Amino acid sequence: MEHVYDTVIEEKDYGRVLLNVKEIMDKKGINRNMLARLAGIRFEVANRLYTGNVYRLDLDVLARVLHVLQCSVEDIIQYEPANK
Repeated sequence: MEHVYDTVIEEKDYGRVLLNVKEIMDKKGINRNMLARLAGIRFEVANRLYTGNVYRLDLDVLARVLHVLQCSVEDIIQYEPANK
């Protein structure tokens, strides 16, 4: 028996989450190597945070970065609502 599935993929715009790590690091004179060393994270992770090329964020890593940069979650993460 043949099944026909009528599938429609609906793409929704939920907005986006932006990271301001680069701006804070630049203000404080902290480069990616320093962040990696001080936070105990790999350079690749520090680089992704710096460039904003992050798809998942480990809360332990976030806590380490916040500690090193001496800032709060609100300073690092910004939510930009979808355009309606």
